[in-house]
Amino acid sequence: MPPRMARPRARRSQTNFKRTRVGHAAFPATYRPVLAGRSFGGTSSRELLKRYQPLETLATGGFGSIEICRDTHLRRRVAIKRIPLINGAGMPASDIMDVLREAHTAAMLQHPNIVQVIDFTHDTAYAYLVMEYVDGMSLADFLHRVDGHSLTFDEAAAIADALGQALTFAHSNGVLHLDIKPANVLIDHSGNVKLTDFGMARLSSAGGFGGSRGGTIGYMPPEQLDIETGTVDERADVFALACVIYEGLCGSAPFMAATPADSLDRIIGGATYPSELIPHFPPGAEAALMSALSPMPQDRPSSIEAFCDQLLAGLGSVREGRRSLEQMVGELSNDECAADDIEPSSYEDDTVEVDPALGWAGTRWGRARNYTMRGISALSCGAFSFLLMQTAGVATLPGLVVAAVAIGAAAGLAPQIGSAISAVGFLVLMANATMQAQGILSMLPVAVIFAAAMSGWWIAWGRTEAAASATLTCALALGCLTGDALLAAGAATSIAAFWLGPASAAAATGMGALFARLAAAALSAGGVLGLSNVVAALGDALLLAAIVLVAAIAAATSLLLNAHAKRAEQGSNLAAIVAIAVAGIGSAVSFCLAHHMEIASLAGPVVAKAAVTGILSSIIVGICLYLLGYQRTYTESDLS
Repeated sequence: MPPRMARPRARRSQTNFKRTRVGHAAFPATYRPVLAGRSFGGTSSRELLKRYQPLETLATGGFGSIEICRDTHLRRRVAIKRIPLINGAGMPASDIMDVLREAHTAAMLQHPNIVQVIDFTHDTAYAYLVMEYVDGMSLADFLHRVDGHSLTFDEAAAIADALGQALTFAHSNGVLHLDIKPANVLIDHSGNVKLTDFGMARLSSAGGFGGSRGGTIGYMPPEQLDIETGTVDERADVFALACVIYEGLCGSAPFMAATPADSLDRIIGGATYPSELIPHFPPGAEAALMSALSPMPQDRPSSIEAFCDQLLAGLGSVREGRRSLEQMVGELSNDECAADDIEPSSYEDDTVEVDPALGWAGTRWGRARNYTMRGISALSCGAFSFLLMQTAGVATLPGLVVAAVAIGAAAGLAPQIGSAISAVGFLVLMANATMQAQGILSMLPVAVIFAAAMSGWWIAWGRTEAAASATLTCALALGCLTGDALLAAGAATSIAAFWLGPASAAAATGMGALFARLAAAALSAGGVLGLSNVVAALGDALLLAAIVLVAAIAAATSLLLNAHAKRAEQGSNLAAIVAIAVAGIGSAVSFCLAHHMEIASLAGPVVAKAAVTGILSSIIVGICLYLLGYQRTYTESDLS
């Protein structure tokens, strides 16, 4: 393996112009209309070419072809990948259809670090993927052309961070990649890293190109190479990602071989330690790589997130790595306009370029959004737990503070636990106080209904989406602290809409407002919440309508923020402006609806509270967009 070499940096233009194009790595090629004469999902080639005008062929081979086309409807470039399905593989037609359905599901994943598949269809001979055009190059091409054929530590950190986020999202949606390699990693002119070809490993093997598991020799772990008995899970992608990072840093793939058997022998023999090839290799990163490259799955990190956390701890700066990738892609590109699209080579120590997609805080700290959400969960759960324990009289003030801090810390580490603790703690307090004050007949129906409703919400959303749990505990804590669930609902609505998809945002906000209303009533009565108290708290039909409206506003604002995230690259901020307005106006209207009697009498304080509620809700959405960016992690509810 060649030693790591310092790379000379070419002098760059001082023009400061940020490139915002997104789209498949462009490789110079001679134009050839490979789509001609083919059908596309039952559509004739003539009809297809009315929309997609072929421009150039990127690659051709037995696996199929990739062609750059112009979408004449939306006036943008797309990449169309065509994979043949008729070959000598001998796979039954029913199995091929199963693979097609699986590939379709995987290809529809939407994440900032995953190449977006615009359409997926097939006919009897081919499967077609219409993908976004990524103007840049693959990691394989980058390594081939750069001096030393290797990455800097910062560049490797940027690539590992991006791929880690993409794979963590895919795995959370039940999708394995199984063909991670440099050729499937794309880097655009802004230094953004995207992973492509999700779901294509099995599809290519269905077409007879590779083993029954798909994948590429040199990047597949033993369990993926063993097509007879091997069982693959997330750790197969952990292994492949480690191979890619190792290759990027050391200059060659650790287990590349001509045959699966030879590759397996190399894996069993173990990879050369990176510190033997590269001076001053970070010990923590080396330990992470060698652990992930273990031939035994049980010896590897259990998840992509665990692997990346260990790898990135001492590897390099993600932000600086992204800048370096942006610079190098521009320098290596043959684009005649690249010199105007690359940023200056000198940076002031105190100067940080803010990426609107990541926001002010997200640009500076890669996990700002995650830490903010966890902080909200910690503060909310800690505050609500303090109120519960204070009402129950279980400890003196110092003990209450210590216990609340401990519970808040647990909720910050795992927001899902925070929402469960809040629900269980309230249920215990309410059940005990109500049974002593009003008897079991008044307590039991309330306890059963509350437990069933909260369990259903937690199973459906709370346990799987940390932001949903954080939103609910936020609405709960603010409602109890202010004594008015609808006064606090606006803030919870804004938080939910920013972090969650429409369905999750509506469920978390609606359940949070309802829970906060009941909790506030119970705490004001020393924990007592019998049937009569529930009727008094929820007996107003317009109050219930206000809670439903709050949930609807959260869903609508989330939809608008999704639209903004999708259109922001085109320079449109209309969706964001409308989202801010909807959050503010909707929160004010819901508060007025819940306090219709006071509003009808034009009570000054109530009107002022309604105005403040609406203004604060809008401000929260605006602050989130500015500080944490508009970049969205799409959920299943967004894709439906």
